[in-house]
Amino acid sequence: MANTLYIGNKNYSSWSLRPWLALRWAGIPFEEREINLRQPGYGQQGIAQVLAVAPNGRVPCLHADDLVVWDSLAICEWAAEQRPDAGLWPRDARTRYTARSAVAEMHSGFAAVRRDLSMNIHRRTPAVAWPQDTQADIARIDALWSALRTTHAARGPWLFGERCIADAFYAPVATRMRSYGVALSPAAQSFADAVFADADFLAWEAASVPDSWDRPGFPIIDRLHR
Repeated sequence: MANTLYIGNKNYSSWSLRPWLALRWAGIPFEEREINLRQPGYGQQGIAQVLAVAPNGRVPCLHADDLVVWDSLAICEWAAEQRPDAGLWPRDARTRYTARSAVAEMHSGFAAVRRDLSMNIHRRTPAVAWPQDTQADIARIDALWSALRTTHAARGPWLFGERCIADAFYAPVATRMRSYGVALSPAAQSFADAVFADADFLAWEAASVPDSWDRPGFPIIDRLHR
């Protein structure tokens, strides 16, 4: 099977990072093709290069032979089904339901964090006074990470002890917290530290390159990712 994952700029594309990590963690071979999103049609699902490979005009998008999967969570689910022994979902059913809930919350929520703390792996800014809704999102993320790490600490350094799709979904959020100087509780920070020490994340980070988008006042939005 020939697998190709189409992704956006690695410094900015949070949704691309998620299935990229899942595929790497599952040991599924794939070719990556990075599309520079700074083109006509950006933010309106109108980039010709993206539309040529993804029916919804968004990245990431996976081509597995003649199968096209155009959603980040769907790609991760595909990877979990391809490699059921890779542990992309916790094996215990009760833990797995909690992991799915955490992933779904990230997939559909935290709009204020998306708006105000856009992913920019190389950016470092001092902490600021965030709007109330952003503060609420940050507090919920910290509480979630802390609760999961406290519950599963004996099993390993990840949210559910062992690395799974939930970690891939929250890995870009860890970079956002670092980029914008957000202080996390110790338990939550331990998850971020696990992300930053992961060999596959480090490979992505090393390949991420800031470009002319990376200037003060230029927001990198999530509209093209899912």
